Order: sequence, then structure tokens, then C-alpha cells
Amino acid sequence: MAASLGLGTYRINPKTMALSVALANMDADTAWVDTAPNYLGGLAQELLAPSLFRFPKVAVSSKVGFLSTDAAIAAVHEGILTAEEADAEHCLNPRYVEWQGRRNCAELGKKQLDVMFVHNPEQAKGDLYELLKDTFGAMESLVSEGAIESYGVATWDGFQSGRMQVKELDKVAAEAAGTRKHHLKAIQLPVSLVMSDAFEQALEGKGPISEAAELGWQVLASAPLFGGELPELAHKDLTALIAPALTIPAACILAVASCPGVTRVLLSASTPSHWLEAYEATIKPTIPAPALRKVFDVLSSD
Repeated sequence: MAASLGLGTYRINPKTMALSVALANMDADTAWVDTAPNYLGGLAQELLAPSLFRFPKVAVSSKVGFLSTDAAIAAVHEGILTAEEADAEHCLNPRYVEWQGRRNCAELGKKQLDVMFVHNPEQAKGDLYELLKDTFGAMESLVSEGAIESYGVATWDGFQSGRMQVKELDKVAAEAAGTRKHHLKAIQLPVSLVMSDAFEQALEGKGPISEAAELGWQVLASAPLFGGELPELAHKDLTALIAPALTIPAACILAVASCPGVTRVLLSASTPSHWLEAYEATIKPTIPAPALRKVFDVLSSD
């Protein structure tokens, strides 16, 4: 079966937030909402809270790393960050990570979040793994106090650039927790027919998606339509190789949902038609790996 569909809130229309969450809850067994405190100019979590109260069983993931303007001001006022740290706009200071994690719960109206992602850690300067050891330690503290069930790493190009490796992240998490039974349980990365490095590697049983799957981690695929640009870049002959009866966007979604190891595809859908089209694609049988390889062969020859 293909990966489940989840609601991403990075590019979503804020006026349709309540409707989008209701659509995401259409399948209560797999409903998921992913957000971050800096999305929608810092308003995403506040806008989500009423809908999450209405649908309390929806799984929720948020992030720590980027500071919204309000969070930066509050963190400085409360002595969590210095003004210089807040001006950097991205911070993985352990004290800030714990503070922002609790703040995320409060803004979302949730006692506990299902996953808290470290947001784009590849942007940090210095020894990344040493930095992440302290960050993961703060995450383990949030798990201990019940604010989060688990944590993960959300990245744009951290795996593609080689700055991060799943096996090293697993090792660092074990060091931070002092045990192999750590709570690093997920990664989030872009997966599409355009940003396809990890996708193509997964078809060969290699790369970050396969390595995370081997560890039993969740793999959340972001930007499956490449920020909405993919339907304009793809063509019907290409998507006919995936699923001839589907529209171009739906075929692209099904391709990502069929990637071995991907457990969830995040989509910022603001209309019922777009969500239903994507949902119906993800409940179809997965596209076999040989057919997906053929798709990439066609793309590489264009």
C-alpha cells in the first residue's frame, strides 16, 4: 500500500486552514498535520489550534530551529536567548529547543506532540554532530517530561549535500540519550520527481530513506509537487508511465507515495478537490520499483 497522506502547512492558504484540517481528518486512522512556529509569518500554529481542538486524534508534528519574530522577542525577554542569538533567526541552543518545544505545544493547544523535528540543522555552523548531540539531549528531555512522543530531523538538502547521514544521526542520538533506546524516530526531506536523489537511491535500497526505514523510522516526504511547480514541468506521456487514469498532480503524488521506505507524503492542499485527488491517489496500489526506474530513465533522457 502507498504511503499515507498528511497535511503540510508551509504553503497553505491561511483562510482555508480549518477546512484543510477537516479534510486531513477524513481518514482518522492516518490523519496527520505538520507545521512549524515560523510558518505563515509565525501564525500557523495559532491558526491550527482551534481545528486541532475539534479533531483531537489528528497526529501533529512541529519543528524547532527557525525563530518567528514573536518567538525571538519572547525568548530574549525571558532570558532564553541573547539578542545576538535571536538575530541569527536560526538557533539550536538546547535551552531554546526545550523552550520552543513547550511553546509549540501551548500554541497548538496540545499536551503532547507526536514528533518534534529539528528544522534544517544543516544551516548551523561548526561541527554539526556535536551541535546535534546537545540538541538531541534537549529533545530527550522533552520526551521525558511528556511534551513530545518522539523527535526527528527535517531537512531541505542536508542529506543530499552529504552533511548529514542517517547512521551518524542514529549514533549521535544514542550518545545523547545514553542508550540505544533513544527517541529519534523520523526524518523529513523533499521527495519528488524533481528532487529525486533520495528517491532514486531508495529504489536501489540505498540512501537516507532506505537507511531510516531499516531503523524503523518514519519518513515524511515534503514538497512532493516541488512547491506546486511539478504539474507544470511534467507531461502526460510521463505520468502515463505511472498511472494513465490519473491527473498529472495525482500521478506525481502516487509516485512519491510508492517510494520504498516513505511512510507519509505531506501536501499543502487548500481545496477539497486537490485534497481528494491526492488522497484517492495514495490509496491506490503502489507503483512497482521497475516502473518508477523507467520514469527516471525517461526524465534523464529529456
